[in-house]
Amino acid sequence: MLKSILVIEDDTDILSTIENVLVYNNFAVTGLTHTEDIIESIKTYKPDLVLTDYMLPGMNGGKICQTIKSTRETNHIPVILISAYHRQAISLANFNYDVYIPKPFDIDKLVQAINKLLN
Repeated sequence: MLKSILVIEDDTDILSTIENVLVYNNFAVTGLTHTEDIIESIKTYKPDLVLTDYMLPGMNGGKICQTIKSTRETNHIPVILISAYHRQAISLANFNYDVYIPKPFDIDKLVQAINKLLN
């Protein structure tokens, strides 16, 4: 069975690229461009990992990380936060992400980080 990844990214070009690369690397991928009812979406899709951008309309990726990690039904799910913001600025907020990947990102390093978290 393929590992499933929920990708939350409002830039449809980046979302499409990530989806294509992950599918090519044998992952089942669901992409979202919105953050409404994120916990319900996670409960519906039951991902093995969540990959989220930081800068999103509505709830930012940091808040998504905090919400996932503070909810009993979802706190076991690894979260990768991607962002163009400087790592120190994001880490100060203590968002409880598992891995931070800066934009622009190396797609091979992203896949390596995903494989490390899922294996």
